[in-house]
Amino acid sequence: MPDIEAVLNPWAEELTGATAGAETPDDLETQLPVIRIERGGGADDRFSGHSRVFVDVFAATADEARTLSNALRDALLFLRGPVNGAVIRNVRCDSGPSRLPWANEAIHRRGATYTVSLRAA
Repeated sequence: MPDIEAVLNPWAEELTGATAGAETPDDLETQLPVIRIERGGGADDRFSGHSRVFVDVFAATADEARTLSNALRDALLFLRGPVNGAVIRNVRCDSGPSRLPWANEAIHRRGATYTVSLRAA
């Protein structure tokens, strides 16, 4: 089964031009905006996976974080077909983009949760 983080992070980076990865960089403040997409559970069966993914956007302003997280949501909901070694079957938004706290109050964070159904290409 394809690694959902390896499928979606390069896709998000190409789509937005922002740095994307499964972990936040140590120098987050200097790389904004940053997208973090990580698997947080889900189910796999013989032929497909149904990964729950957490998508966090970190930005210098609340408006930038909101705009980028909404754009990612819209793109994810329409994402179908081959992507980075996987075939995306469906994307469901379980919890839409919302403001979340971060240790450094100068960084604005918005997070959302999705279920991505995919299979190997």
